[in-house]
Amino acid sequence: MKRRMISKIGTTVGASIVAFAIGAGTVMWPLTGSAVDAKKNDEETYRLLALFGDVFERVRADYVEPPSEEEMIEAAITGMLAALDPHSSYLNAKSFQDMQVNTRGEFGGLGIQVTMERGVVKVISPIDDTPAFRAGVEAGDFITHLDGESVQGLTLAEAVDKMRGKIGSDILLTVVREGREPFDIRITRSVIKIKSVRFHSEGKVGYVRITSFNEQTDKGLERAIDKLREEIGPDMQGVVLDLRNNPGGLLDQAVAVSDAFLDRGEIVSTRSRKPEDTQRFNAREGDLAQGLPIVVLINGGSASASEIVAGALQDHRRAVILGTKSFGKGSVQTIMPIAGNGAMRLTTARYYTPSGRAIQAKGVEPDIEVKQAKLEEIASTRPRRSEADLRGALDTDKANDADKKADDAEQPSVDGKDEKEVDYQLSRAVDLIRGLAIMSPQAMKAK
Repeated sequence: MKRRMISKIGTTVGASIVAFAIGAGTVMWPLTGSAVDAKKNDEETYRLLALFGDVFERVRADYVEPPSEEEMIEAAITGMLAALDPHSSYLNAKSFQDMQVNTRGEFGGLGIQVTMERGVVKVISPIDDTPAFRAGVEAGDFITHLDGESVQGLTLAEAVDKMRGKIGSDILLTVVREGREPFDIRITRSVIKIKSVRFHSEGKVGYVRITSFNEQTDKGLERAIDKLREEIGPDMQGVVLDLRNNPGGLLDQAVAVSDAFLDRGEIVSTRSRKPEDTQRFNAREGDLAQGLPIVVLINGGSASASEIVAGALQDHRRAVILGTKSFGKGSVQTIMPIAGNGAMRLTTARYYTPSGRAIQAKGVEPDIEVKQAKLEEIASTRPRRSEADLRGALDTDKANDADKKADDAEQPSVDGKDEKEVDYQLSRAVDLIRGLAIMSPQAMKAK
């Protein structure tokens, strides 16, 4: 934007007088109070920029060793953006290129999404089937040291750079986890290939897991639902959409995934500093699940784009949200390329669910809170008696008994695992879908 040049040519009581040359004449009028304040702010800004220039020149001239001017400027920009919030940052040319690769679904590293909190690195979530996930890194972990060196004083970008490295090389993370003493985790760096969408059937219930929102997500979701319909057939009872430990990603993909299950209405709005920059994203007609019940799984590792989807489906009452409260990242970052010098990631807006809820620092509260747990069968101290043990009990109805055995065969254990490995939250979600399917109008008519 071009700055209009204003020259002060005189003063009156309580107001400054400015003049603009228009053609051959000159027009004069008093500045309003807001214009005076703006002019004072500009003067203060120029004073501070002059201060920065003075410090820069003094360091360049007198520092004990000749400093790198490029590194000094980059460090100043990094510090300026990092001081705004945990998600604004400067990306040099290499970091910008890495970020672009990340959104396409393949990159090198450990496989964790992180932020900065209280001077240390906080894990938003590990990414499925990555070195960090397999090593046992969990959402909410704090990383205090990298290869024995404290992360205190590092920016988020610097910490991430240290965690990246040659494929096949090791790094030692010192982790602080609630309820435990600090401990070390050694991880071998690898090429991270993110398969954004995974799916399988749970009996007559479709299970779809979205691990992150990258350029492949919307198409992957469509393929998953199509495949599940082919596999399960017309008796499909519903869909469990698993967004646990999903750290987010691209806004347009969150909108596309929400739109896939909504016929109409607002999905999300983003509101920035200027009211005229408010954006609203609306659903188009068409429901990928064709009205079947949906349960969305979330937890403390569900952030950003995941919260957009959960919030939209919750507000429209299109899905039941089950699990634990989400992470609470309700801000939008815009990537602004800088010609020849990478880019800056700047927080430019907050996002709001269709009902107007701000999720920033609050998170999405589940409709049904279910914490992850392990199931144990309680051994009975006394032998159980049933009708069949009573003298003179009627014989079994052979036809009904055969039907019951057939029904039991259709109810496999969750994910094909034995009791010790059951995903408790997922099993509750599947049970809920089955209950909703039983009570649906279609099922009631069939009865």
